[in-house]
Amino acid sequence: MKVVKTIKEARGIIKRAKEKGNIIGFVPTMGALHRGHLSLMRTAKNKCDYVVVSIFVNPTQFGAGGDYRRYPRNLEKDLKLARQTGADLIFVPKVPEMYPEEQLSWVEVKKMQARLCDRFRPGHFQGVATVVTKLFNIVQPDKAFLGQKDAQQARIIKKMVKDLNLDVKIEILPTVREEDGLAMSSRNAYLNSRERKAAAVLYKSLKNAGCSIKNGEKKAGKIIQKMRRLIKKEPLAGIDYIEIVDPESLTPLKIIKNEVLVSLAVRIGKARLIDNIQIRCKKGKK
Repeated sequence: MKVVKTIKEARGIIKRAKEKGNIIGFVPTMGALHRGHLSLMRTAKNKCDYVVVSIFVNPTQFGAGGDYRRYPRNLEKDLKLARQTGADLIFVPKVPEMYPEEQLSWVEVKKMQARLCDRFRPGHFQGVATVVTKLFNIVQPDKAFLGQKDAQQARIIKKMVKDLNLDVKIEILPTVREEDGLAMSSRNAYLNSRERKAAAVLYKSLKNAGCSIKNGEKKAGKIIQKMRRLIKKEPLAGIDYIEIVDPESLTPLKIIKNEVLVSLAVRIGKARLIDNIQIRCKKGKK
């Protein structure tokens, strides 16, 4: 496994790998790797010949007063974990390498980025879309692997790739969870033991919503109300949003038809946790 810090080095190594006929897989990360990231890397390794992983905490997706400076960083541990997955190249640029001068060009995926999380983190997805575009231009992957846990981010990147005719296939893989259902996230490290126990309410509420949908409930508002009541029973939890949306366009739904994405963001202590489930509703009326 090779570790490089510059765009020039990364491009040179990847170019030689491509010249050998290798299919290039790519997993973009901000480090603080956990089993969810490792699952993406292992899948990439199974489906591609040569796997590139980026580790870059992108400052442009953090708002004023965000947690950029305290975002967990442990490169030595990350490299050890990545090596276990069989990753071939780790790209770990510094901020001046990715943003050598004032950034005047930005990528936006309008409508989709304005929904769900962006109301609480304005400008976040502009930063995400821009840095991912930069990384795609550097790595030139054939396939990129993203997690379902970050559903809005994954759908925005997928739409961006389609709209901009980027030659990369996006694969979105299932959320990896702890035993109590909490979605794996780098921000789980912010939770103390009491907060960690409280965080289980997120998945519990999503499972209850899934049961309601499977049992034929069609009114999104009723399901959201039940979720709110359940989460509010946990005194440490503060709700940013709970929404039921179309899984591709992220358009809010009032009546549930076909497949839907139930998505939420909840603050517990210093951590802002997001999660979702995608579920197909039961046919029939209610």
